[in-house]
Amino acid sequence: MDESNLIYQQRNKTLLVILGPTGVGKTNISLRLAEHFACPIISSDSRQFYRELKIGTAAPTAEQLNRVKHYFVGSHSIFDEYNAGQYEQDVIQMLDELYLKHDVVMLVGGSMMYIDAVCNGMDNIPTVNAETRTFWLQQFDEKGLEFIQSELKRLDPIHYEQVDRQNPKRILHALEICSMTGNPYSSLRTGEKKQRNFNVIKVGLNLPRPELYSRINSRVDEMMNEGLLKEAELFYSNRHLNTLNTVGYKELYEYMNGNWTLDFAVNMIKQDSRRYAKRQLTWFNRDVDIQWFEPKEEEQIIQFVDNNIAQKQI
Repeated sequence: MDESNLIYQQRNKTLLVILGPTGVGKTNISLRLAEHFACPIISSDSRQFYRELKIGTAAPTAEQLNRVKHYFVGSHSIFDEYNAGQYEQDVIQMLDELYLKHDVVMLVGGSMMYIDAVCNGMDNIPTVNAETRTFWLQQFDEKGLEFIQSELKRLDPIHYEQVDRQNPKRILHALEICSMTGNPYSSLRTGEKKQRNFNVIKVGLNLPRPELYSRINSRVDEMMNEGLLKEAELFYSNRHLNTLNTVGYKELYEYMNGNWTLDFAVNMIKQDSRRYAKRQLTWFNRDVDIQWFEPKEEEQIIQFVDNNIAQKQI
């Protein structure tokens, strides 16, 4: 099939994006929607990519994976270097294949940059090598957050004003790119939206804040009962990895290091999860293309998607 014919056919294809904050209930509703539209699911939860991390990432169960074909669940190892730019390339290539059999494909998750990478494209940011990453992690470990903040302000004052300065992962990534390229990270970010040859429909799931936070707290308790502490212990010697510097694991490593009690660590997992949900919603609320629903509104979501697909095919 030549490229022009492929582009023409994909203009009648749909990427249905189901997004929302952690703990809102994306998995259950996405399974029902995937069965309704007879389509596969591509995960856009960047932590569920890693096959070693099942409990702490709330990865789909074996039964759920059997119900609907999933991609990018357990597809990588925590020892792999993988980023949103690579994910964009891999998913776009996969969609070319999936659209040969399906009119609708679902993208489900809450990893903001990864969703944007597929829908809008990523700037051409180089992959960070291990040496550079190790150097800046050591700087952070030895000198703390204020030091890396000051380094970013020195190397890229523009991005310094834009970045969440309380998020060391974001600061470290910008410093890594500055080091590797010799240019400010902000100079490489064009923000130019790429044209896609398929239609994108975005459905956001949300709940009233007290209900969302209650669900998050309950889910953390469930994870602990399912064995999250043992899962984290398995990779204690690898806790320096960027993939393990994430909510649910980093707090338990503070406990294992003797810095916190277990009860305090669990409470911090809940608090950090709630904070992450708040950041997700702040990011998503900038996107005017998202139509918001509560998870229980399954029939309204289906009607909205069906109407949207019909309008785009006129």
